[in-house]
Amino acid sequence: MTTDPITSIVEKNLCTGCGACAIGKDMLIRMVDDPEHGRRPVVSQTPQGLRASQEAQKRCAGVSTDWGALEIADNIDQAWGPVRAVWQGYAQDDEIRHRGSSGGVVTALAFHAMTSGIASGVAHIVARKDDPRLNETVISKDRAGLLRGAGSRYAQASPAEVLDQISEDDEAIVFIGKPCDVASVYKATEHNQELAARIPLTIAIFCAGAPNLAATDSLLDRLSVPKDGKLTDLRYRGNGWPGLMQAWWDSSRGDQHVSEGISYAEGWGAILQASRRWRCRICADHTGAFADISVGDPWHTPPNGNTDAGQSLIIARTARGQRFIEDAINKGHVVAQPAGRDVIARAQPNLLTTNSAVWGRRTAMRMVGLDTPKDKGQKLFSFWLSLPAKQKFQSFLGTWKRVIRERLWRGVRISERLR
Repeated sequence: MTTDPITSIVEKNLCTGCGACAIGKDMLIRMVDDPEHGRRPVVSQTPQGLRASQEAQKRCAGVSTDWGALEIADNIDQAWGPVRAVWQGYAQDDEIRHRGSSGGVVTALAFHAMTSGIASGVAHIVARKDDPRLNETVISKDRAGLLRGAGSRYAQASPAEVLDQISEDDEAIVFIGKPCDVASVYKATEHNQELAARIPLTIAIFCAGAPNLAATDSLLDRLSVPKDGKLTDLRYRGNGWPGLMQAWWDSSRGDQHVSEGISYAEGWGAILQASRRWRCRICADHTGAFADISVGDPWHTPPNGNTDAGQSLIIARTARGQRFIEDAINKGHVVAQPAGRDVIARAQPNLLTTNSAVWGRRTAMRMVGLDTPKDKGQKLFSFWLSLPAKQKFQSFLGTWKRVIRERLWRGVRISERLR
């Protein structure tokens, strides 16, 4: 084990891959794509790298968060993070709604932020043009750029690595990311008021975990993409709700091909979700407690097919988030109806079960000497107690089995074969 804190966080399987540590033009900490472990930081093993790592640790939500800083009023807030108000709706723009993962609301809110003058750009994830299996972070400043990133990307991403660019540019930028990404941005802005002033809004996307690159390659095998084909596009979600998983590629002769489309249930349920990283399985925030706004699928009112017009669940976390959503509705960018604050548990029962098992999984890890995240202020034990006895037992037994099967006691080592 090394002494620099960021490498230690990676080695202990606590890193979420958000990228908040990898800021600075000197490249003392940089993100690499590891086929097994996902997108992870590599620290320069120099005195300068050590100092950069020590400073970056302050921004790391993978190792700790503090729910005591959030406005927690009742059990709903305790389970999901602050829930000031909830709506169910969709983007008014038909193309945005169609391209989005569910109702296109994230893209619609981002577009509203730019057209209303709240921000001049939006930081978000898109597929890398040279390798659509991978992601890259961009700052879009027009509708076309936003549409390039519409639809879920079930692959490793590090959107918080763009914080340097946001800090240096004298512009307001909306940040979109997974709950863990937004949590690290929250910590970063706590320590940097100039950065906080440049991010007027954060939007989190519900997340059940990020598969690794090996899982993406398995998906491409299922889609019958040949090994010698040049992948040109890969869709995980969107073009209807929930959309089909589909690939486009060029053959060695230059012919263009498109795969069959397989359902979200098959692609996620049978292929991708099994390869989520262990850190995702002990995550206690899948819906973006530290964001201003969270958006996810309202599975309690599911679509009839694979490409129906979509709906989104929209949660206001903060007062500014609530004002922004209400303005987007009033200005016609989002069509939405209020919903009860208790709807999240009905819409996302799988995430409720996952959250409830976290205390057992983390306790099982500590019992065998493994480090776990420290999320202050969360009453994880009380949610674990709500599980049936069989699921309580499984949270321990399943964890110990995985510790043995995946040899989680070994320090994570990152390969730099992909960059």
